[in-house]
Order: sequence, then structure tokens, then C-alpha cells
Amino acid sequence: MKHFSFCPLCSNKLEKGFIDGRDRMFCPSCSWVHYINPLPVALAYTINKNNELLVIRRAHEPALNEWALPGGFLEAGEEPYEGCLRELMEETSLNGKIDSLIGIYHREVDMYGSLLVVAYKVIVDDDAITINHELFEAGFYQHHLIPEVRIPLHLQIIKDAALQLPLHR
Repeated sequence: MKHFSFCPLCSNKLEKGFIDGRDRMFCPSCSWVHYINPLPVALAYTINKNNELLVIRRAHEPALNEWALPGGFLEAGEEPYEGCLRELMEETSLNGKIDSLIGIYHREVDMYGSLLVVAYKVIVDDDAITINHELFEAGFYQHHLIPEVRIPLHLQIIKDAALQLPLHR
């Protein structure tokens, strides 16, 4: 998260103030307030027709070389489910359909600050994967054979998805 020292509207030096119940930076000249809001992220817990889970091995920070669920930041004007399916397509070339919402999570991370993460269960019919530059590899695995996922939030989503009752398609 970019922290401002000067107002992006009028260029005056920002000051600290107690605004809306929190300490925030603000512009005493034009009253602009620097609100630090979470970045929206969507993750895809993706299952194929054999009920195997898709996991990817990341080729970039954060979590370089770690096994994870596909996903990424939402674009401006994009619905969370749209961003989830777009990220899945970009990273793996897979077309999916949203089956259900698994959960909404908040996390603080060093690289980006505050994140608001929306996780969906996604079903794919065709599981032919072509990875992009963001991944080293990706594959579908039976649940008891998936590579070790060590990212705490991704582990939580996998556990939460296992607790949900399957929806009939």
C-alpha cells in the first residue's frame, strides 16, 4: 500500500488526524483523507469431473515456489466471481463455473498490506492445463495426494471447502 506524504489532489503536506474513529493522514488544505482500504482478491478452489483439486506452484512473489490455489487481484469494475474465473483462465487456461462461495477472509500480508479475499468453489469440465508465466506448474490431485500447501489462508480455504455440503449440478 502506497503511503502518501503529500496530497495527491493539491500537493500540500499531509497531517495526522483522528478521523472517523482512526488515526489517518489528511490534507488540511482541501480535506482529502488517506483511507487505507484492503485490496480485493479472489481465489479459486477448483475441482474437475473426478473431484480432484487443482493446485498451482507459484513462479513469483509472494510465496515464490509455494503450492497454492489459483487467484489474484480483482480489476476495477469486476465482480469477485468474474475475477476468480478470469484469474483461473489467465493462470491455467481453464474455463470454470462458480459452484458456491466458500468464504470471505481478511489477511494482513507484508507485500501488500490488508487483503479482502473471496474464495469460490469452481467446477471445470475440461481439465487440460496450459500455465502462464506466473506458474512453474499446475495439476489436479486427489485430495489425499495434493502437494504440501503451506500458505495458511489457502490451507484454511481447503479445509472450509471440505466442510461444505456438495451442491447438486
